Amino acid sequence: MKISKTLQRTLAVLFAIAIAGMFLIPTSVIENNLPIDGADTAWMLTSTALVFFMTPGLSFFYGGMVSKKSIISTMLQSFVSLGVVSLIWVIVGFSLSFGEDIGGIIGNPLTYFMFNNVGLSPHPDFAPTFPFLLFALFQLKFAIIAPAIITGSFAERIKFDSYLIFIVLFTLFIYTPLAHMVWHPSGLLRELGIVDFAGGIVVHMSAGFAALAGAIILGKRKSLSKKIEHVPVNIPFVLLGTGMLWFGWFGFNAGSALGANKDAVLAFGTTAFASASAMVAWILYDRIMGRKSSALGAAIGAVVGLVAITPGAAYVTIGQSIFIGFIAAVVSNLALYIKNQHELDDTLDVFPCHGIGGMSGMVLTAIFAKDIGLIYGDVDAFLIHIATLFGVAAFTFGGAYILFKITDKISPLRVSYKEEVIGLDISQHGESYNVDNKVA
Repeated sequence: MKISKTLQRTLAVLFAIAIAGMFLIPTSVIENNLPIDGADTAWMLTSTALVFFMTPGLSFFYGGMVSKKSIISTMLQSFVSLGVVSLIWVIVGFSLSFGEDIGGIIGNPLTYFMFNNVGLSPHPDFAPTFPFLLFALFQLKFAIIAPAIITGSFAERIKFDSYLIFIVLFTLFIYTPLAHMVWHPSGLLRELGIVDFAGGIVVHMSAGFAALAGAIILGKRKSLSKKIEHVPVNIPFVLLGTGMLWFGWFGFNAGSALGANKDAVLAFGTTAFASASAMVAWILYDRIMGRKSSALGAAIGAVVGLVAITPGAAYVTIGQSIFIGFIAAVVSNLALYIKNQHELDDTLDVFPCHGIGGMSGMVLTAIFAKDIGLIYGDVDAFLIHIATLFGVAAFTFGGAYILFKITDKISPLRVSYKEEVIGLDISQHGESYNVDNKVA
């Protein structure tokens, strides 16, 4: 009954916002004579669409790895982020991330509330050559995929209603402050000199450490406790999802250049080669360790390379990107092996891939980034980046842990034993993926 009333109130609030939206007359405080560059606008439209494509790709990537009775639930957990986070973003999320600075930590929630003041003119700080609205839409796609990434850690055992509550809290209290601190001109970390070109900290480290917190709080799957072998339902889905992610990641990284320029081209190239290097390194490392060269391993390796190159995509050379992909693949593979020797049930290995991969990428960026990297003699910048890694890890893990606990008080996080045995597809959604590979 408590959950039902909460859902009723949520629906009522959404309806009230929708009604208010009909009468809201947007204004724009940014009226200027900055010209709109057609090439930059076209590239940013394309990049925004590419990053959007990554979330359905992640849905297939995760969906193929779980058991047959929870494939729909797992895919929906990623997919539904497209709707939930979009609404949060337009109401207050974008303003908290990029609104008027408050102490270097967060943006003023009223600056761009309901996208007010987000117009079609360029913005001198965020979108100097294309419409400011397009910048807001581009950044939305990053906010969408961050909580979607987390879902892999607690797949097959979380209540869907509780998950919806968590992603709202995560977006408001972890993602938006990080985005502001790293990407706003007055953000605390940006002013310290931290570089994160496309989201190594904001997206991947935050998701990775939140995933670790989620795996700890929700505990092991019953099947794992009973030593039942886990069989991925559809490896071709994983490969399809990897291809979609890789394709979309070109918009994720190259689009972060915010224009059709040299940085975009370099980021495009480093993204391609880091992922290629990581894929091959993962396969070869598996063979050296006596394991088979699996399609699953190749897919995970490619994604780890994409994660690792994200923070420094436009700051390193092509050769350095190959090195970054190689090192990240070996480190993440080792982290995955260590995780498998312990009791932690991070279902789809989010922390070893995104948490460790993101950290590896940030450390290597601090070493190789042009002008400020350790190889250029800037020891202070390197140490600041390392200190930031520990600070961000503590904030994202601790913050997510608290948010999971709060969510559990509002609505129990974990499904019942019976619901888990039946599978989340039936118990949470009343749908199933049957043995003939048809949705019932």
